[in-house]
Amino acid sequence: MWNFDKYKDKIAILDELGTALSYGSLKASGQKIADIIGKRCLVFSLCENSIGSVVGYTAFAANGIVPVLLNSRMDRELLGQLIIKYKPLYLWIPVSQKPDFEQYQVRELVEMYGYVLLQTSFTEQYLLYDELCLLLTTSGSTGSPKLVRQSYQNVFANAQSIAEYLKLDETERPITTLPMNYTYGLSIINSHLLVGAAVLITDKTLVQKEFWKFFKEAGATSFGGVPYTYEMLDRMRFMGMELPSLRTMTQAGGKLTPELHEKFARFAQEHGKKFVVMYGQCEATARMGYLPAEKAVEKKGSMGIAIPGGKFYLIDAQGKEVTVPHTTGELVYEGENVTLGYAECGEELSKGDERGGVLYTGDMAQFDEDGYYYIIGRKKRFLKIYGNRVNLDEIERLIKGKFGIETASTGIDDHLYLFIVDESMAEKVKNFAVNKTGLNPAAFHVMTIKEIPKNDSGKIQYRELERHYEQ
Repeated sequence: MWNFDKYKDKIAILDELGTALSYGSLKASGQKIADIIGKRCLVFSLCENSIGSVVGYTAFAANGIVPVLLNSRMDRELLGQLIIKYKPLYLWIPVSQKPDFEQYQVRELVEMYGYVLLQTSFTEQYLLYDELCLLLTTSGSTGSPKLVRQSYQNVFANAQSIAEYLKLDETERPITTLPMNYTYGLSIINSHLLVGAAVLITDKTLVQKEFWKFFKEAGATSFGGVPYTYEMLDRMRFMGMELPSLRTMTQAGGKLTPELHEKFARFAQEHGKKFVVMYGQCEATARMGYLPAEKAVEKKGSMGIAIPGGKFYLIDAQGKEVTVPHTTGELVYEGENVTLGYAECGEELSKGDERGGVLYTGDMAQFDEDGYYYIIGRKKRFLKIYGNRVNLDEIERLIKGKFGIETASTGIDDHLYLFIVDESMAEKVKNFAVNKTGLNPAAFHVMTIKEIPKNDSGKIQYRELERHYEQ
């Protein structure tokens, strides 16, 4: 997938402690891990933004070993359920987390860059489809067993396309701002390793001084962010910072307000930088659309056009193609990056390509006279919370399962509203939701109402709930 030999003497990864790994060393470290495992199998890789995490991921993806990429801070109960369901033969985890996994009768095999490879006690493994490269979770951090199956061609084609439209080369130095188990964060790593760039890896956040110190000292050229990232940067007076090395800012993971879109687009335009809004889903590996930087101001609010090698169109309720501008329809995407489908249990890891390169996105959209697309809303009940997709039905299921109370959830991107009828449970429900998802508490709002509105057939009337937070 990557040509590490071509760039073997160049730096591939650099962290804020000054640890640097060349492409040659990255390949050698990966080969060592692959040789120990010795066969194609399933590995649970608990990710963080660190050199050890990237070394493990590239070792697996480059050597025919299939990783399930999960957040290293994932709720242990939910993680345990996934381990039982998928029966991975190995775990790649931070050394500090070893005590959490003793119950699985693991055997330690090798330690490297703060990570350790553990062999589990599972003796039989599920059959893996030949083209299966990796698996990512679909619904943020709610512990759903549904995984997206991405092929080698999916990952390579999408990385190649991203490198093409962003004009990436080996002089780039992207800095990490997103989790690598998140499809957007992973796509940044994949596309930059493809062109021989140096990935600046840090677990520090934008609100920490250490992040900006590393950014300036290492000469970061780009970063990516979700809408919340840019809201935060705006509050931090980012536009007054001296960042001469910065070339490109990318945004995905939900829709920016048109005002904030225009503000960053104009800043980039006036300072000789690029601001690129993008659109994607895990089901399309990562990216499907992008708004060229030169159109960022003119087409504010748009997510752009299809990426190189891809195609967009809209369909109406009858399944017919929409041909009239400014008419709403469901967005459909075609391209080599459309993933194989889902897996909800170990037996489904052997399934082949179920989509045939066509993805019905579930997003409602329109296009203008120039063919630029605008997302209008969602067809199904998902929210994006700081770039993490959260399944509202899954959240309700978890809360009902834990507390046995009536609950309903709805909201808008970056704001999830939980409705309950017992005020005394508000704090417990919020804390539970925050802990289960691992997401920022600021995104969760618990509201107590007299009763959950339902229709005659007992279905929750979510539209009636919206008036509580639209006021």
